[in-house]
Amino acid sequence: MKMAGDLRVHMDHDMEIGVAPREVKKLPRRAREGLAHVSTDRTHLIAEAVKKPRQRYVQKDGKCNVHHGNVQETYRYFSDLFTTLVDLKWRFSLFIFTLVYCVTWLFFGFIWWLIAYIRGDLEHGDEQGWTPCVENLNSFVSAFLFSIETETTIGYGYRVITENCPEGIILLLVQAILGSIVNALMVGCMFVKISQPKKRAETLMFSHKAVISVRDDKLCLMFRVGDLRNSHIVEASIRAKLIKSKQTKEGEFIPLNQTDINVGFDTGDDRLFLVSPLIISHEINEKSPFWELSKAQMEKEEFEIVVILEGMVEATGMTCQARSSYQDTEVLWGYRFTPVLTLEKGFYEVDYNTFHDIYETPTPSCSARELATLVREGQLLPQLCLPPLEPTPTLALGPGQQEENGRVEREPAEDWEGGEAHRPTGRGGLCVAMETGESVCCPSPRPNTVT
Repeated sequence: MKMAGDLRVHMDHDMEIGVAPREVKKLPRRAREGLAHVSTDRTHLIAEAVKKPRQRYVQKDGKCNVHHGNVQETYRYFSDLFTTLVDLKWRFSLFIFTLVYCVTWLFFGFIWWLIAYIRGDLEHGDEQGWTPCVENLNSFVSAFLFSIETETTIGYGYRVITENCPEGIILLLVQAILGSIVNALMVGCMFVKISQPKKRAETLMFSHKAVISVRDDKLCLMFRVGDLRNSHIVEASIRAKLIKSKQTKEGEFIPLNQTDINVGFDTGDDRLFLVSPLIISHEINEKSPFWELSKAQMEKEEFEIVVILEGMVEATGMTCQARSSYQDTEVLWGYRFTPVLTLEKGFYEVDYNTFHDIYETPTPSCSARELATLVREGQLLPQLCLPPLEPTPTLALGPGQQEENGRVEREPAEDWEGGEAHRPTGRGGLCVAMETGESVCCPSPRPNTVT
């Protein structure tokens, strides 16, 4: 008891002077590591929060990262047998295709052999005056070959059925009908599987990153889509979903809750004419799930944005769907996409080398709700992130900066003109003066391009 008391005194003394407590050997390693990060009144050990890698709900190539386990009612797959066969992998489909034909040929071959055996054709087939059910059928191999000729309608003419065999005539009709059904099922499955437009989605591109910046005086979430083929996607449309776990007011936890992200459904902008790459924009307004998120808050959030592009393949008329996703770490605040369309002599050219390129742009770090409040109260000019055309007491670029070709670059300080009223504040970035004399600054842009 005395030793335990001394140990407790030593640990309390270490806690008071801000020293990590002595390691207790009997404790597990995780518990000992936890003791090393105990904060006291005098010292607060704050570890930098690092986001752990999360599992994707939808992969970049569009595959859904969801596996169905413990399915008890497997009979449901057989109730829709055609779709089950189409969804199988190619190696299983080819195996089943070959197996079904071989089984039917062997089955009817056995029936033909059994009829010949019961009638005695195998023993008396070579006798004069004996009329067999099937001429020249004297073994199981010949019966199997006759079954193949019957079902595939080859008809070499060497083995033929005679009119004195009613059971053979009935079997011939049954095999012809069932053979047609098997052909329709197997050939149909192969045709649908070959003509599936899954590979067409390989030539539909999504940008690697999504960006947030100001467009038309409002914060917008944007990503880019493109089509590499000259044959276009007809009636193309796009939609987006926010995948994020939530907890209701009643305490119910909903994992991977899906919320619609409006990308132009109410205005018709979700209907695309996808001839050249397009930037899809989601306006962050009152109905947006990002309405109250600032840059700092969004960096702490965990979510995933799933984008779905649908349309009909012009060559086949079949519906095609391409999917991709953006995790929270792939949504960059304060960036725009580099233009990819240029006007050449007699045509427009798309440079896909810069399809994924983005560049930094002045963007307020506050939430869209706060930004709308400032604009509505008149404290913030609508032209938030545009360089001034004339000296004005309300809008100024950072010290020694000028915008050229969509990028902000430095210029000598002596080139600035005007009086003290409209000189830069010296804080860097894009600053907007407020009526109260304070200022709201955007992060200083860099003239480099990010890929």
